[in-house]
Amino acid sequence: MSSDRGIGWAEESWNPTTGCTKVSPGCAHCWAERMAWRLQGMGQKRYARGFKVTTHEDLLEKPLHWAKPRLVYVSFMGDLFHDEVPDEFIGSVFATMARAPQHRFHVLTKRPERMAEMSPRLPWPANVWAGATVEDAAHAYRADQLRQTGAAVKFLVLEPLLGPVNDLDLAGVGWVILGGESGPGARPLHIDWVRSARDQCVAAGVPFYFKQWGGVRRKETGRTLDGREWLERPEQPVAPGQLELRAVGV
Repeated sequence: MSSDRGIGWAEESWNPTTGCTKVSPGCAHCWAERMAWRLQGMGQKRYARGFKVTTHEDLLEKPLHWAKPRLVYVSFMGDLFHDEVPDEFIGSVFATMARAPQHRFHVLTKRPERMAEMSPRLPWPANVWAGATVEDAAHAYRADQLRQTGAAVKFLVLEPLLGPVNDLDLAGVGWVILGGESGPGARPLHIDWVRSARDQCVAAGVPFYFKQWGGVRRKETGRTLDGREWLERPEQPVAPGQLELRAVGV
């Protein structure tokens, strides 16, 4: 899967691993799981095992063949730091990212504890950004684990946001992305939750990207908040911590 314009905050997906298992409430209506089983039914060889964790060695060097710089979501159809992905394979993924400085890689996980544990053994060039999903206040501790990694930019993804996170610790966080759940059975996103997260980001000087309200018809609900779109991004840092706000599409 590539050129995933629906991601919003990335342009391309690279799936050296696919598949995952549910680890917290945000996983309940996992769209990637639905997609994987659908692809299996269509006879897609990479999804012969459905949504079971699978590594794809033949895709390890795929980004090295992209000449044009891209914003890449790593393991869009899984979780690179799932405990069934071998340490050695994760190391190979990071080695490829280090060899492709023309691209920026976004590595998002619901398992930042493993990312933190492995961090001293991984290369962290400035083009590799690390993110953790926080779907509610009960999982805000993932931000603490994310802070223990060596990534130049650390970001939080509050998607699907399932409840208020009014005391979000943004120390060391360079970006916050927020979105509502979409698709069948989508749980509601309340405007007060979104405003709270936005206001905390504004107060802390952290770029805030509001992806979508979500719902069954996410294209109809859009992503306007209080009369405008919030599509802020951090620039690629010259060195860790050197961030510059850029409003995109505002």
